[in-house]
Amino acid sequence: MEFQDVVRRRRMVRNYQDRPLPPGALDRILANATRAPSAGFTQGWAFLALEGREQTEVFWSHTFDAGRRSTFAHQGLFNAAALVLVLVSKQAYLDRYASDDKAGTGLADESRWPVPYWDVDGAFAAMLLLLTAVDAGLGAVFFGIFRGEGELLAALGVPSAYRPIGAIAIGYPAPEDGPSASTRRGRRPQEEVVHRGRW
Repeated sequence: MEFQDVVRRRRMVRNYQDRPLPPGALDRILANATRAPSAGFTQGWAFLALEGREQTEVFWSHTFDAGRRSTFAHQGLFNAAALVLVLVSKQAYLDRYASDDKAGTGLADESRWPVPYWDVDGAFAAMLLLLTAVDAGLGAVFFGIFRGEGELLAALGVPSAYRPIGAIAIGYPAPEDGPSASTRRGRRPQEEVVHRGRW
């Protein structure tokens, strides 16, 4: 698929068919995520992939209690063939910027970072996951983990140095999956958001 087509087709898919991913698709999606840019080439991210009902159910059982799950607007989300937790390690960045070639920046001190680049780098990787899913003929959605994060990470054996910036569901979009109601707001015109030379 042409890159411009991938960008135009990318949207958040919330309802999935109960159908496994094609062989090798998740491997390709994860491999592309590791190509994301990262400050100081720290690569302080990690991806925990859950594929198939047995593995994804561990995620859902910790993050959605039975009551919330039964009333959730997008029941097809629970059919996603795979989930990927996008995890980042702040300490990896502080350690990297304490090393000899970066020590002069002063960025071994967390308070000196203008923004938390560990989160930025995780977001870069998440976008590559989303775009690669589209290129593979699949759908995907990024969403936050609002409940049960600690219990989930413990159940999955995630080291304490890592925390998730969110999760990505991946699978074949269900026929009834339509655009989010939020899209009715319309895309802001470029002249409102793109400024050249000055604001």
